[in-house]
Amino acid sequence: MPTVTADDGVRLFFEETGSGTPILFVHEFAGDCRSWEPQLRHFSRRYRCIAYNARGYPPSDVPPQIESYSQARARDDARCVLDALGIQRAHVVGLSMGAFATLHFGIAYGYRALSITVAGCGYGAHPALHAQFQADARALAKRMLEEGMAKTAATYGHGPSRVQLEAKDPRGFAEFIRNFSGHSAQGSANTMLGCQAQRPSLYTLVDEMARIDVPTLIVAGDEDDATLEPSLLMKRAIHTAALAVLPKSGHVLNLEEPELFNRLLEDFFHQVEAARWAPRDAKSAPLSIWGPSDKP
Repeated sequence: MPTVTADDGVRLFFEETGSGTPILFVHEFAGDCRSWEPQLRHFSRRYRCIAYNARGYPPSDVPPQIESYSQARARDDARCVLDALGIQRAHVVGLSMGAFATLHFGIAYGYRALSITVAGCGYGAHPALHAQFQADARALAKRMLEEGMAKTAATYGHGPSRVQLEAKDPRGFAEFIRNFSGHSAQGSANTMLGCQAQRPSLYTLVDEMARIDVPTLIVAGDEDDATLEPSLLMKRAIHTAALAVLPKSGHVLNLEEPELFNRLLEDFFHQVEAARWAPRDAKSAPLSIWGPSDKP
């Protein structure tokens, strides 16, 4: 079983396929490396594709202490995978929890990224929702430990931003629920408590995001309401960013619309690799990241 070792000794399971320019895929909270199968099958024809399970997601290690889980750990684990595989730079693609890790990777380790893709990012980020998100995350962790993952998958897994996948691809949704149900309750709860419930709001990271100079693609579903305003914030803050909004789409974008998602990524990668991805023309930018206004 292939694993790499993180800075603190935690072993991370990974899968690798294809050859060429590397792409690192970073999964969402309810997923794992299997969630990227439509992308691994497509991009491995021309790229070296790596997907790994975050700490807390077997067969990766499940550290029992909450202190082993944090946004910084999630960011650094992505770097550790690249380090262990001898990869200096890669396209880094993340969804939801993985998108937060990818964004933080771009902030801290932009020099290691050919590009970053931040998809479905923003849950709990808005200042009006941040405290409630933290409370909800703690409550969800408690339910996972008390009721187990099958019950969690039957409730959280059927949330308002996931019913779109169920409607579009019932078979794929059933597979998602089966996989989610098999996750470690301890690992998922610790991830929720140590990483999700304690991560900083994107609205406090505007200055850090503004320093990102790596090509960035932000992707959101138009029915994934919690990510729409944060996606606009990131687009306005990151001068190398483009924003794609997928119509009639929820949270699990890469599974809901795999062909469209892959096409967006492929075109993005091609432009980056051809040195055609330029920063936004300063003359076109609003005076405020909050919108086309002269007041923040």
